[in-house]
Amino acid sequence: MPKHSAGLLPYRFRDGVVEVLIGHPGGPFWARKDDGVWSVIKGEYTDEDPLVAARREFREETGLELPDGEAVALPVIRQRGGKVVTVFAVEADIEVDGAVSNTFEMEWPPRSGKTQSFPELDRFEWCSVERARIKLLAAQAALLDGLPPSS
Repeated sequence: MPKHSAGLLPYRFRDGVVEVLIGHPGGPFWARKDDGVWSVIKGEYTDEDPLVAARREFREETGLELPDGEAVALPVIRQRGGKVVTVFAVEADIEVDGAVSNTFEMEWPPRSGKTQSFPELDRFEWCSVERARIKLLAAQAALLDGLPPSS
């Protein structure tokens, strides 16, 4: 049975351009990787409404509250590893300078016996849809097609 994740894709309009908020994965494996590794802000859930899970994960991953607004379900995607991802687009222009992600622990360096904490997401960025297509994981880039056109 595949794992399920739910997430939010905040978007805003800036000078007639649609921008989305995405996050870069934290930890030593991702430190020097950029294009094709960023993600929608999301997390795993089991017995929970996907929108409730998406809002909870957004708070956990950013430390920020997303303003209430209409959440538009984007097409469900399946990532390369089989995970099923449900994402909701929400129009919101929020400041991310103070965003701080929750952390995870892992042995680092490998086979050292030392455990270190790393943020789930180490950077957040508002970027144009065109830039997001380059930055996001390949399967998640398809989510951008469901966003509203610029006004």
